[in-house]
Amino acid sequence: MNDIEFSQKVYDIAAGIPEGKVMTYGQVALVLGNRGWARRVGRAMFYAPSDIPCHRVINSKGEMAPEYAFGGKDIQRGMLESEGVVFKPNGCVNLKKSVL
Repeated sequence: MNDIEFSQKVYDIAAGIPEGKVMTYGQVALVLGNRGWARRVGRAMFYAPSDIPCHRVINSKGEMAPEYAFGGKDIQRGMLESEGVVFKPNGCVNLKKSVL
């Protein structure tokens, strides 16, 4: 699968994540057939069109994206909280309650 096909599949998966839920990069990679593609998923998300809800894809620890994405971690967190995603006191997403 070339990079364009891979990215489109990543975007299709991300677009299907409902409000109030998240998926990890590794989960998206697993749906695509190889959990080891998590970094490749992250790279695709970096270049995603603006209509893809990239803020719903997070790392396996439940942490927000690096500062260069979404204008900062607080913005991503605000987007997720406004959709009903549950956070733990340490600032990470509560994966048990919010993973799709």
